[in-house]
Amino acid sequence: MHALIVHAHPEPQSFCSALACRARQVLHDAGHDVQMSDLYAMKWDPVSSRSNFTSVCDAGYFKPQLEERHAAATGGFAPDVQAEMDKLARADFLLLNFPLWWFSVPAILKGWIDRVFAMGFAYGGGRVYETGAFRGKRGMLSITTGGPERSYGDTGRNGPILEHLFHVHHGMLWFCGIEVLPPFVAWAVAHGDAAARDEYLSAFAARLRAIDSTPAMKLR
Repeated sequence: MHALIVHAHPEPQSFCSALACRARQVLHDAGHDVQMSDLYAMKWDPVSSRSNFTSVCDAGYFKPQLEERHAAATGGFAPDVQAEMDKLARADFLLLNFPLWWFSVPAILKGWIDRVFAMGFAYGGGRVYETGAFRGKRGMLSITTGGPERSYGDTGRNGPILEHLFHVHHGMLWFCGIEVLPPFVAWAVAHGDAAARDEYLSAFAARLRAIDSTPAMKLR
């Protein structure tokens, strides 16, 4: 299996970064081919603009989807975008690893999605959901939170965690045909001790070793 880890945390010593490192180690030790895109280390540009392309379809008016479709047909994506597309095209398993910021993904990760999940490559021409361009791939989120698990339950003040992740699970991954596995969540890690963090790392390793046999979530 080919795996791609997309990691989005600015601090290499963070627990979120420890999750990314553990994922790479566990997947490699299981015999999988693993690539990692460490977006902050790469200084990834999250801004979608004409710099996404080496080709031009309409020089007078910038419509991203039009330019994406043209670039997909002509090989006109910028080298940084094309490199990530190549990694994603090769991957059987995609892991998005990030801290939950403002109930969503960090801007740098959203910018990776904006630029890499381009029309003509990731979707378009009727290729969405069950007929998505990435059907056959599996995806999973691994996240860290500031708040405790009880805050993200059905009666928690922050609301259910799956509601906050719906736009990623459904609107980014499943929209492009990726089967979505249940997320791995490390709750309030900044407030836990070393033993609690070790337990999370062990549980995360177990989840990764079982990705082939883990049922996908039922999405709309």
